[in-house]
Order: sequence, then C-alpha cells, then structure tokens
Amino acid sequence: MKVILCEDVPNLGKMGASVKVADGYARNYLLPRKLAVNADSASAKQIEHEMQIIRRREEKLRTAMTEFAKKLESLTVEIKARAGEEDKLFGSVTNAMIAEKLAELGVEIERKQIALDEPIRALGIFTVPVRLGHGIEAGLKVWVTAIVEEEPVA
Repeated sequence: MKVILCEDVPNLGKMGASVKVADGYARNYLLPRKLAVNADSASAKQIEHEMQIIRRREEKLRTAMTEFAKKLESLTVEIKARAGEEDKLFGSVTNAMIAEKLAELGVEIERKQIALDEPIRALGIFTVPVRLGHGIEAGLKVWVTAIVEEEPVA
C-alpha cells in the first residue's frame, strides 16, 4: 500500500514522504495513529496542502531555534563545587545542575536536552552540547570552579 507520512516515522521516512509499506502495517499501525494517509485517497491532496503549512511553521521554528542556539553559545555557566587534590571534584556536575543554573539566568532548558556523555568530575571549562531539536545543537560553556573555604581567624 502506498501512503504519505504525516509525521516523521523512525526507520520509514520523513514527514511528507510517499512510501510503500505492507498493507497490514498501514492498516493496523500508521493509519489508526494518523501517522500516514492512503496516497490514493482524496485526502492526499489535503495532506499535501497541510504539509506546506507545516513546513513553513517548522522553518520559522528552526529559525527561532538557531537564534536561541546563538544566545546559548554566548553564555557561560559557572558552577561552584567542592574539590580535592589534583582538581578532582567531590561528587560531579550533572545535566540537572547545569539546567538549574541556566534557569537562574532566565534560560529555560530541560535537563534531557543537555547532552553530557558522563558527569563532569574535574575543575575547568567544558563545552557541553545542548540539543534543541530539529537537528540544532548549541555548545554551552560550563566553568566549574572550586568553592573557596575561608579559614576561621583564631
């Protein structure tokens, strides 16, 4: 059966693509979930029109995300943490901590968008990738500094 995809479907195709799939897959999965419409139906023309509208909307969204990515790349987040010898941290800096610091700066980002391969466990300046969606990624600078403890005066 030939169908037109209404949304991106993993391992099948992008939105608006016309693909040939098994009849059962189309009838039981794609069509009921409104992920695709039958390419032979009258609604195919309507879907083409809606696809143009969606593409324009996504282009505006992509432009806004690109501007937001530039703003993120200009920011530097400073996180203070306790450190021991050889600039090793007691504990680690996680994506949740980075998201919390960004929220304090007035930038709302979900912690899942901050793509740390593993938590930061040392002092220094790190570039952390932030996935904003639609294939747009920004490099956020995270500066991890040690907490300076003042010694009491005797």
